[in-house]
Amino acid sequence: MTDTLQDPQYLSGQVLLAMPNMQDPRFQRSVIYICAHSQEGAMGIAINRPSAGIEFNELLNQLDLQPESSRIDLVPGQDYPPVLIGGPVEPGRGFVLHSEDYFAADNTLAIDRGICLTATLDILKAIAGGEGPNESVLALGYAGWAAGQLEDEIQDNGWLNCDADPELIFGRDLDAKYDAALEKLGVNPGQLASEAGHA
Repeated sequence: MTDTLQDPQYLSGQVLLAMPNMQDPRFQRSVIYICAHSQEGAMGIAINRPSAGIEFNELLNQLDLQPESSRIDLVPGQDYPPVLIGGPVEPGRGFVLHSEDYFAADNTLAIDRGICLTATLDILKAIAGGEGPNESVLALGYAGWAAGQLEDEIQDNGWLNCDADPELIFGRDLDAKYDAALEKLGVNPGQLASEAGHA
């Protein structure tokens, strides 16, 4: 079996940036961290799209994970992760991108460069109790591509890709992530817009 994290034709552990000509409004100016990419398809989490007013403690209230006595105040002074819209697939399901200091043997996927993905209630409970990973973002839903679909979209000038880093993934300034990722590529946003569509 091919190790997709080491295979240069696959983009696991990379970040995708929607090109200015992206027609799908769900992905315009999106920055997506690719969690898995193989010949079977791809799956990623948008890391720059905030949820509409849902905060971490409110989400836990909805999931009924907090004890009744501490429904609002979880751990005083705790810095809880932002809740993001990870993509249009399974929007009712939570995914946590996080640093490798939290690892559940049967439930955590190690992706690349110390970045992991866990999608169980246990990690939410750990974060709520102040025992979760040092760095994390919680996303509702994910972006998915069928076999060959992402490759076709890249070929059609729909996406750019660049290396990921912890600040890009976990940084709290969501609005700045798109331009920050372009800067990693040495691309000026205005220049990109003027060149879109040219071979």
